[in-house]
Amino acid sequence: MAQALRHTAFGTMHPAVPAVFLALTLGLTMFTPHPVLAALSLAGALAYGAVARGIRSTLLALRWQLPLIALLACVNPLFAHRGSTLLFSVLGMPVYAESILYGASMAVMFVASVLWFQASRDMLPQDKMLSLFGNALPVVSLMISMTMRLIPRFVRQGHVIADTQDVALSCADAGARRAEIGRLGLMRRRMRQSSVLMGWAMEDSLETADAMRARGWGAAARRTTYIRYRFTLRDAIGLLLVAVLGALCIAVAWRSSSFSFYPSPSPLGPWPCYIPHAVWMFAPAALHVYERSVFA
Repeated sequence: MAQALRHTAFGTMHPAVPAVFLALTLGLTMFTPHPVLAALSLAGALAYGAVARGIRSTLLALRWQLPLIALLACVNPLFAHRGSTLLFSVLGMPVYAESILYGASMAVMFVASVLWFQASRDMLPQDKMLSLFGNALPVVSLMISMTMRLIPRFVRQGHVIADTQDVALSCADAGARRAEIGRLGLMRRRMRQSSVLMGWAMEDSLETADAMRARGWGAAARRTTYIRYRFTLRDAIGLLLVAVLGALCIAVAWRSSSFSFYPSPSPLGPWPCYIPHAVWMFAPAALHVYERSVFA
């Protein structure tokens, strides 16, 4: 059977290439608390989301991403009373600019990590994940593939539950609608939505386990794959490029590890040093556009 081509970033390459790229990208994003590197990671994830899922979908996602960044940036000064630039005081607690910057940087890292996990669903789908690790680590590969698709499924199901609640509210009588209006009503609806979402998640996990058991998961010592991916010279060159550029990015991250927010932010350093990191983070978006233009 011929291998089906996926017209996305790394779609025509062996699964080892996007797996190494994503592992390094998530590591650089989650373990590099540098404001410039975190901002580049978030920008690259947003760029890939814009070209892969559309600009409108990416902009709509900013409705929860930007408030989350602002919330963490405002909450951190309430717990970390450190810094050298005093802005104001809240109930006797000093608020420093460095604490706000640290909270915003951590929030950017968190949002970028979520977006890269979401992008991994496109660059390393479940069939590639199982083909890469299915024989060596069948349980681990299944857990990783299911985890990568967990957040997108939660988001979609959350939208479905919210739309259902809105329809039910529009069909209710005037008294029920008045009870759901205002901040208290909104909080009550969100709590109900979270409860329904958690119940759906547990029920779905049980159904998935029953379906896997019925289909004989784990009955054979060695599983087969639907698509057999062959490692070619093109894949070797791509993996070599990923390794070289990844080493440069790791060197940049290691050099930036001395950055400190307190008591005052360290110098950001020469800007040309961030070029390898920027190229790395924007590479998936460029590859996606190239794949679509070639196979359109």
